[in-house]
Amino acid sequence: MTPDEIVGRLGSGMTLGIGGWGSRRKPMALVRALLRSDVTDLTVVSYGGPDVGLLAAAGRIRRLVTAFATLDSIPLEPHFRAARERGAFELVELDEAMFMQGLTAGAQRLPFLPIRAGLGSDVLRVNPHLRTVTSPYEDREELVAVPALRMDAALVHLNRADRFGNGQYLGPDPYFDDLFCEAADTAFVSCERVVDSAELTAHAAPQTMLVSRHAVTGVTETPGGAHFTSCVPDYGRDEPFQKAYATAAADPDAWDAFRTRFLSRTGTERDYRLAVQNWHKEQR
Repeated sequence: MTPDEIVGRLGSGMTLGIGGWGSRRKPMALVRALLRSDVTDLTVVSYGGPDVGLLAAAGRIRRLVTAFATLDSIPLEPHFRAARERGAFELVELDEAMFMQGLTAGAQRLPFLPIRAGLGSDVLRVNPHLRTVTSPYEDREELVAVPALRMDAALVHLNRADRFGNGQYLGPDPYFDDLFCEAADTAFVSCERVVDSAELTAHAAPQTMLVSRHAVTGVTETPGGAHFTSCVPDYGRDEPFQKAYATAAADPDAWDAFRTRFLSRTGTERDYRLAVQNWHKEQR
């Protein structure tokens, strides 16, 4: 599929999961395609990074479920911060482990899973919908009942995939992308390169086969599709460009110019890559 064909399967009002972690291996080509569409009113489930920031800046988020929203080298995602300060969307902020437990419950089609994380913290205070359960065994321990994070669709980016939907990560961390795919009704994988199935395990260990075809609806080959986030070992984070993004976010006029140059709704992913290449040439 193409990124635009994938976005054509999405609709306003959906609950959308976005894989990756902070500013690492985010499916940014799919996020950019989403920005070119009219899809809005989304509930976004994400270990947030610039995916959340861009969707927030465009007013596409109605509700956000997250553990954080960061650019890693820049601690707080600036568009997320601005959107929260003006009350632009509802926020469900969970502990990182609670978030993972919610994904696991969703993948296993369970209503909830218990966890100790969150007890004794303000997570329960700021999320009054969360409940606790008591162990039915002799210990009678009280635990947080984390509700399943179920999604209509999930978007993830991986290093390699085959045309059947098997996806492989080659970097240091899977970032729970498999859980996002399994907890969603439909899942779409963008990748740096589509390869023959045999090549996936020819030069890498079988455990790098993170995503299985049974959980994937469509695949798209998008070289550089995680830019400006990292996709190790194919490429690292584009720190100069990320800094320019964050700097532009602080000024409305600068952001309008950034959006016009790099995120035009009439543009394509190829236009984006060319604009970034020209920007880097200008910085020399």
